[in-house]
Order: sequence, then C-alpha cells, then structure tokens
Amino acid sequence: MIGALVYLQGRSTLNRLRRRLVRLKQPKYLFGAIVGGLYFYFYFFRFLFQGGTSSSPRPSPISAGDLTPLLEFGGALVLLVLVLLAWIMPKDRVALTFSEAEVAFLFPAPVSRQTLIHWKLIRSQISILFTTLIFTLVTNRFGRGGLAWIHAAGWWVILSTLNLHLLGSSFAITRLLDRGLTTWTRRILVLIGVLLFFGALFWWARQTMSLPGAADLESIKSLADYLKRAFETGPALAILYPFRLVVRPFLAPNAPGFLAVLGPALLLMGLHYVWVVRSNVSFEEASVELSRKTAERIQSFRAGTYRPGQAVPRPQRAPFALKPTGPPFLAILWKNLVSVSQTFSWRFWSGAGLVVLVALAVLLSLGEGYAEVASLVGFVAMLLLAWTLLIGSQVLRNDLRNDLPNADLLKLYPLRGWQVVLGEILAPVAVLSVMQWFLVLVGLLSLSSIPGQEPIPVAVRCVVAFSVAVLAPVLTLVVTLIPNASVLLFPAWFQSGKEAPQGIEATGQRIIMAVAQLLVLLIAAIPAVIVFLVMFFVSRWLIGPVLAVPLATLVAAVTIVAEAALGIFWLGRVFDRFDLSTES
Repeated sequence: MIGALVYLQGRSTLNRLRRRLVRLKQPKYLFGAIVGGLYFYFYFFRFLFQGGTSSSPRPSPISAGDLTPLLEFGGALVLLVLVLLAWIMPKDRVALTFSEAEVAFLFPAPVSRQTLIHWKLIRSQISILFTTLIFTLVTNRFGRGGLAWIHAAGWWVILSTLNLHLLGSSFAITRLLDRGLTTWTRRILVLIGVLLFFGALFWWARQTMSLPGAADLESIKSLADYLKRAFETGPALAILYPFRLVVRPFLAPNAPGFLAVLGPALLLMGLHYVWVVRSNVSFEEASVELSRKTAERIQSFRAGTYRPGQAVPRPQRAPFALKPTGPPFLAILWKNLVSVSQTFSWRFWSGAGLVVLVALAVLLSLGEGYAEVASLVGFVAMLLLAWTLLIGSQVLRNDLRNDLPNADLLKLYPLRGWQVVLGEILAPVAVLSVMQWFLVLVGLLSLSSIPGQEPIPVAVRCVVAFSVAVLAPVLTLVVTLIPNASVLLFPAWFQSGKEAPQGIEATGQRIIMAVAQLLVLLIAAIPAVIVFLVMFFVSRWLIGPVLAVPLATLVAAVTIVAEAALGIFWLGRVFDRFDLSTES
C-alpha cells in the first residue's frame, strides 16, 4: 500500500510539473519564466557554490570558529521556543490535513492508521524539500557560502525533525485530552515547568556568573566569548543539548565534520519517527472535519470573502453609511472597503497604532537619554512609509485587479468608465493614505534629531511632515493607477484574481510589471518635479524658504492629481471598449 501511495504522489508531482512546462508555450509565461530564472540565478543561484556575495573575503572582527557556537546555541534556543509553543498552543485534537478526495478514497479503504501517517509524512517531504531549497539559497546568498550541500542537508534535518516533533506532540496532546486533561490544565502545567526551569536557570546564573562588564561589551568577539561561557556551563548546556544535535549538521565546516555530527542528529530524528508511527491515536473524525473546513476556506477565498481565523466569514461592518443618492463611484469604493475589511482589521490596526503612540510618548517623556531610541522608531516609520509607496499597492489589490473577471457585470452598471475606474482605485489609496499619515505623525514626533547631528527645529519638522503628508497620497494614487492600467491594457499578461498562476514564470511577470511601473512613475514625476522646482525658487525669493516648500509641494501635488485625472479619464474610455471575452 505504501508503494501505491508513493506512486500516486510521484505521478501527481510529475503531472503538476508537466502542466507548468506545457503553459510555457504561451509567450506571457515563457518571457516570465526567462526573467524569473535570470532573477533567481543572479540573486541566489550564482552564490550557491561560492563563498558569499563577494569574491574577496571581508575582514571580520570575529572568526567563523568563534561564531559557530553562538549560532549553535541561538538555533537551539529557537527550536526550544518552537517546541514549547507546540505543547502550549494547540487546543484541539490532532487533525491531519487531507483533501476531500483523499478522505473519500483513503478513509473507507482497508488502510491502517500507520499507512495514513506514512502518507502524510511522504506528502510533507514535498514542502520540506522546497523550503530546504529556499533556505539554502538564502543562507548561501547572505551567509557563509561554498557549503551548499551541507546547508541543504542541515536544513532538511532541522525541518524534518521539527515536523516529526510537531506531529508527535499533537498525538500526545490528543491522548491527554482523551484521558480527561483539559487544555488549560495542560497549558498551566507546561507554563509551570517553563517557569521553574527559567527560575532555576536564573538562580544558577546569580550564583555562578556575573553580569557582563565593560570588557565583555567592548567588541563583538568579547561579547561572543561571554555568551559562549554562559551557554556552555550550568543547566542550559543539558537542556539545549538535544536541540544542539539537530543544529550541528547545518553548521558543519566541512564534509568530515558534517559526517561526524550527522549520526546523532539522524538518531534523534529516527526516535521521533518511531514515536510518531507507534502512536495509536484516533484522528479520522477530526481530519474529516478539518477537510470540510479547509474546503469552505478555499471556496470563500476564491469568492473573495475569506477572513483569516474563521471558516465561514461573518458579515462585515460597513466602512461608512452608503446613502441612496450621491456620487456613483462611492458605491464601488464602499464595496471595495468592505472587501478590504475581510483581511484588514480596522480595530486591530487602530489598537496597534494607539499602542505605538503611547510607547513613543513614554520614550519621549523619559528625557534626552532615550532620544536615540525614539529616532530609531522614526527611521523605521520612514522605511515603512517608503514601503507603502512602492509596495503597498501590490499588497492591497481590492481594485480592478480583483474585479477584472466581473468586468461584464461592472459594464452593466449605469456608470461611465471613468467612474468605475475611480471607484475601483480609491479603496487601496484610502487605506494606504491613512497608514501613511499615521507614519508621518510618528516620524514628526520621534525624529527630533539625527544621531551625531544638531537637533532638528520644530518648524523644519512640521514643514517636512506637511509636505510628505500631501505628496504621499497623490503619489499612491499614481502608483495604484499604473497596475490598474496594466490589467486593462494587458489582461492576458497581468496576474489578476485570487487563483492567479504561481511559480517562477509568475515571479518573472511580476518583475516585468514592477520595472514597467517604476518607469511610468518616473515619467509621471517629471512634470511635478519641474513645477516644484520653479515654484520653490520663485516662492523662496518672494516669501522665504520655510513657506516655499509647502507651497511648492501643494502645486506639485495638484500637478500629479491632474495627471492622475487624465489617466483615469483615459482608462475610463479603455474600460468602455473593454471586452473580456475577446482576451486570451
């Protein structure tokens, strides 16, 4: 039976790969695959068997030999946290993920539980191998290169052992639930054990170790030596030892070192395997229920009504009261904002924003000693602001990119084309603008000075904040308009909808679209930059530099809005002539 299941999985994988290769006959996928392949090669694969991102070694204040123990204990700590969460967080009985077809064919068949578990372990190896490839590319791109096969084997050992432990812990939790142990009793017992462990560790550290002194903090090497001494003595050494065994193959410096540490890691993985396959736990009913919920999630996701954390979406609160009369495009904006609320919780983000503002106010009230920390918060806010400008419109797609399959229905509405286009793009622009104004407020409050420089005057900060708050939404309007234009002009190329094809060819298509979007944005910014410079120099001569910046910013923003208006009217005419049935 295992052989038949392995054959089924192998044929499914080959058919999936064959389907991907067949669609390369279409130029949009072929060019996308070429660009995506070049991207992955130049950014990842060319470092797979090289020693980092540069041919010449970089000077480092700490050698690889000194860094390896720290990485080993750091990885062991991460695995310890993941294992503790696996024992604390679950509240339901174990449910292995099966598709509806697998439930229909495998569960009534004369197949033992061990065979079903083996089937899931075989299926899990597909995702583990793919994740291993990605992690290997990342570690060789940004970490120590030249050890690709060691990194790949090390990641496979780590991920496979962790997967077996998560499955085994879920079986053990189910057995405890069957014996009457409640979820909160189990959580309390695990938390008590964790608190006792860290209490004993703290007591041991107080008795045998001292806090790091100035000599321990003067360089990276001295700090590494202190942490190495801390982790290699006392109870931490014993508690973290099995986790260190799992991490060691990945950190092996060469082939002999890898083979020397591979045996204990494989032995630990084998013990986990025996633990999992020997577990006699009933999971069929829970798996059938999970299969039903998964099918409901997929159906709601395809319909655009899925909200994470719930199997069946609940009715969403309207963003504002939609009146019977008014501008028609507000109805489309209202619809898209309701769709945004499926995945964008206004209550959560409002609470998170309030927490950030309160924490920032506390930092500012502590005095000048915490000014650098507040400035760091401001720099992070500015980075997030740049992210919302460049990438935000690619994340929020509640516009024509999602509604293109319903273009025929939209054309039945008594609306002009420009009204449809305007209503479609306003939802992501509105959401991103609110985020940008919040980030501008955080930057205004926190960026009182730059480390090593004089404090920034309040007037200068207010002028810059006003200018950014004015320009960010109009730039977002243009940035959002560009991909919506792409979906109307090149519907066969643009990956729209929630079931868009994935893979290296889809990545290449996104790269092509991103480059085109950047070029169009730069062209659109040229008139605004010219108007800004002319207005700034004229206003500076007449009213001074402080007022010249916001005045020039307003004129530049009006110029960008005028360009966007022309683009909306033009795209409206394109939408009026658009016929999805004629597009391939």
